[in-house]
Amino acid sequence: PLGQALADEVKNRLHCRVVQGYGLTETSPVTHVYNQTMTDAEKLASIGPAVPNTEVMLVDPASGEPVSHNERGELWIRGPQVMKGYLNNPDATDATIDEEGWLHTGDIGYIDDEGFFYIVDRLKELIKYKGFQVAPAELEALLLSHPAIADVAVIPSPDEEAGEVPKAFVVLKAEATAESIMEWVGERVSPQKKVRRIEFVSEVPKSLSGKILRRVLVEQERARLSN
Repeated sequence: PLGQALADEVKNRLHCRVVQGYGLTETSPVTHVYNQTMTDAEKLASIGPAVPNTEVMLVDPASGEPVSHNERGELWIRGPQVMKGYLNNPDATDATIDEEGWLHTGDIGYIDDEGFFYIVDRLKELIKYKGFQVAPAELEALLLSHPAIADVAVIPSPDEEAGEVPKAFVVLKAEATAESIMEWVGERVSPQKKVRRIEFVSEVPKSLSGKILRRVLVEQERARLSN
């Protein structure tokens, strides 16, 4: 997900328009497109409304019930661009597309009162803190707006009391302490979203396309805690 702060920085540095879209290989691939002419407010963090002939539903992952505006849920999509299924893999198809034709994307997002959608994170990457679900990408977007942070990745760190706590792997561009960063975040988020642990690193592992390899950090963290 592209947060508002980073989108603003790109816009101001390159003097260009910043817009987002959304889709998957399984949706051929477009389902949402943002266009500034659609709203008076600048919503650079939004993927926009759904494209024509596309149905979208946001569903609570725990209950399976649809959620309301400004509430987070898994993005389900139905439309003519949705694939028929995975070739020669009916089990994977059944796990992704339900009997009513809804494609379960595995992405968590919400819709605002104007009908604009926002992607928050992947369902499987959510941090479970004392029963609350915390999105790593949301914390990463916030941390990237900190003047001393050059790059960051947030993962679930196992915790005996809370189950999991947010841990940030931080690349600094200016001097800062872990305590000062955690305090800074704590002033801007609700209690369950506070970063509880910080580790300073020289770089954040990423794929060739620039995606954070959280899986690598999660495996390293579990190995460290088990030793």
